[in-house]
Amino acid sequence: MALDLGTTSVRAVLFNSKLEPFSSVQKPIKTIYPQPGWVEQDPEEIWVKARQVIKAVLKKQGIKPCQVASLGITNQRETTVVWDGKSGKVLHPAIVWQDRRTADQCERLKRDGHEPEIRRKTGLVIDPYFSGTKLQWILKKLPSRNNRNQIKFGTIDTWIIWKLTGGKIHVTDPSNASRTMMFDLRTMDWDQELVRLFGAKLDMLPDIAPSSGEVGVTDERIFGASISIGGICGDQQAALLGQGCFNKGEMKITYGTGAFLVLNTGSRRVKTKQPLITTVGWQIGKDVNYALEGSVFTCGALINWFVREGWIKDPPESEKLAESVEDTAGVYLVPALSGLGAPYWDPEAKATILGMTAGITTAHLVRAGLKGIVHQVTDVLEVMSQASGLQAKSVRVDGGVSRNDFTMQAQANLANVEVRRAENVETTVVGAAVLAGLSAKVWPNLFSVQKYLKSQARFKPKLKLVDRRSERNRWQQAVKTTQSFK
Repeated sequence: MALDLGTTSVRAVLFNSKLEPFSSVQKPIKTIYPQPGWVEQDPEEIWVKARQVIKAVLKKQGIKPCQVASLGITNQRETTVVWDGKSGKVLHPAIVWQDRRTADQCERLKRDGHEPEIRRKTGLVIDPYFSGTKLQWILKKLPSRNNRNQIKFGTIDTWIIWKLTGGKIHVTDPSNASRTMMFDLRTMDWDQELVRLFGAKLDMLPDIAPSSGEVGVTDERIFGASISIGGICGDQQAALLGQGCFNKGEMKITYGTGAFLVLNTGSRRVKTKQPLITTVGWQIGKDVNYALEGSVFTCGALINWFVREGWIKDPPESEKLAESVEDTAGVYLVPALSGLGAPYWDPEAKATILGMTAGITTAHLVRAGLKGIVHQVTDVLEVMSQASGLQAKSVRVDGGVSRNDFTMQAQANLANVEVRRAENVETTVVGAAVLAGLSAKVWPNLFSVQKYLKSQARFKPKLKLVDRRSERNRWQQAVKTTQSFK
């Protein structure tokens, strides 16, 4: 079983030994926007929904908990939860990865000269995206009466495992720990100096376990019997696994709420001056796999905004509307709804629409929005190629927005690469299932599952070089204009 703790929903999926999903139950979770730039969720709601979907998927198939070989968990990564380890009470709403409230804290850290140390140790840039400043913000807001010795911190994986095990297991894996700004990639452990920098204590932080291997079992009172928890992995690294990118130089792009590009760099940590992230892909046994990542903060979130504001009735309509016009009529939409991620790292940037005239229609704007997503991804692809020295001729794609053929063809055109869409575009759950299956010895090793991972469609570049350059140049002008508007 895979439990996918995503940004917009929680889902449980059952797989057979051929990695075929045969049952799934999904429930939405609420996101709260207390003020501009702030994004929160209720950890208790996430826990209730996680418990419900596991129970429902078992009942749906008439399967007993003891028949589940292992449970793998994948999750939205940097989202931060703080709770009382004795009472189990959540001490603050979860601050979601998209949240920008700590932008000023990040600027102070940069001014105080901490970025080189953080970059050297963690592979990350200083940005509100990561968990460290979120944790610091919450700790400063907690009343002094809170017993600091009882406080527990975790990302969503840690919180849910703690709840599933009845408060017995406080754990994460390196793929999630490496997103906190407190984890040293060289020692593969928490860095005491960085932990103190963010106002935390080591005993607040979870233990670190490999991404595959039993970390504990669920409390038998929850499901009637225990289930082994055998896999933990952040969603984007899980998608890299689920795409079968097991070898150095292989890359995937997940088009979800945001768009995330992850390049497998094998056992080598790529040190780069480029504005990219060096992160842990996964750890199986003692073997650590590293990755280079670029994050685009707004992808499916833009399409959801189109739906919310009535531009389209549902996400699939965005493709039809974009294809109903020949071009964008000169309009460029920079979809910086949560600031700009890689390669710009500009948390203060705001979404902009440029080139409007009286003849512009909703179709032109939607097409410009989809192209804006593609341009942002292409920006990251270009710097990733420079940083790694690896020129991708094809990329594997997944996530909800990858179902949009117009967007995938535009991606192939503007990045000049072949785009290969997975047969099962929900590859995060596949990755979680792989890790759980390895823990339960369903397969002997990682490469033995490769034959079960297939591509469904391929999109080849069709745009002339001169047209590609023209579009890319105009896009760069649009981004500069966006960044200048503060």
